[in-house]
Amino acid sequence: MAVETTAGDMRRGDDITKRPSRSPLQDAYRQLRKNRIATASAIFIVLLILVAVFTDTVVISTFTGEDAEPLLAPKHFAAADFLATDVGVWTTTEQGKFYSLGADYLGRDILSRTLYGTRVSLTVAFVAAFVSLVIGVAYGLISGYASSRVDNFMMRLVDFLYGFPLIVLIILMQVYFKALARRGGGGGIAEAFINVDKAMGGMFFLFIAIGAINWLGMARIARGQTLSYKEKEFVEAARSIGAQDRRIIFTHILPNILGPCIVYETLAIPGYIFLEAFLSFIGLGVNPPTPSWGLMISETYGALRTYPHELFVPAVALVLTTLAFNFLGDGLRDAFDPRFHGE
Repeated sequence: MAVETTAGDMRRGDDITKRPSRSPLQDAYRQLRKNRIATASAIFIVLLILVAVFTDTVVISTFTGEDAEPLLAPKHFAAADFLATDVGVWTTTEQGKFYSLGADYLGRDILSRTLYGTRVSLTVAFVAAFVSLVIGVAYGLISGYASSRVDNFMMRLVDFLYGFPLIVLIILMQVYFKALARRGGGGGIAEAFINVDKAMGGMFFLFIAIGAINWLGMARIARGQTLSYKEKEFVEAARSIGAQDRRIIFTHILPNILGPCIVYETLAIPGYIFLEAFLSFIGLGVNPPTPSWGLMISETYGALRTYPHELFVPAVALVLTTLAFNFLGDGLRDAFDPRFHGE
């Protein structure tokens, strides 16, 4: 029985054959653009990064500058100098600065300190995420690709570390680092680390404490992905033609597991930001006067009823930033999920 082929069917077939193929990354980008909340969050995060990079050029004073009267209300000028002209008429100079969000109890511009706090929070979040990603992916790759005996030993170590409350470990590490910095390292590597931490305003030890502990979840994700991909046909084919383990890991397995790992780490960044804010709030984060949103909240929450603007500015910045990273992480997770890809 002959099957009739209409002109419309032929045109649809031609359209399908002529349609350009898209890579998985292009599919993910196309799906991400459909998510308006995730796209808006990505734009907001890019703006935050630009603010963090160019903070020195947009602020009106340094984070230690005490050039306004204490507890200055928003939308006020700092006190200008009055000079007498030759004709005896009093005029004002242009030395007064406009404090759009007011000043804190020491006369420091709240907007400038909030912008500097953006740099601190994003730096800690990105560095901690990078350290967690590198250590966790490397550990999970080795554990998942190695023999069952090695895999069992490595994962039992992860389970052992998971048995400890991570926040308590981080607090204990920060207490030790702070005590070491106050006492002095006594020369050697410890002294060099202390000097680096002081130069970075206390962020270096934060990088170590947060990044060195939070790789455990990433290691489990990477191991599970490696166990799945190492039994795939393309890995078996590469192994059958004599490819070395190093080539299989870095050429065939790592590129395939990196997408889910990056998505997982993006979802973990809000936790890093909140953890840094919490440590600064209890006095175990950055060193004053280096501004941090958590430190600013800790210094001003007692004046909530009388001067609420001091607390609301860093609190709103903290909430908006964490929400933006959460929305972006959800969007990336959906974008890399093939079930959500349409035509």
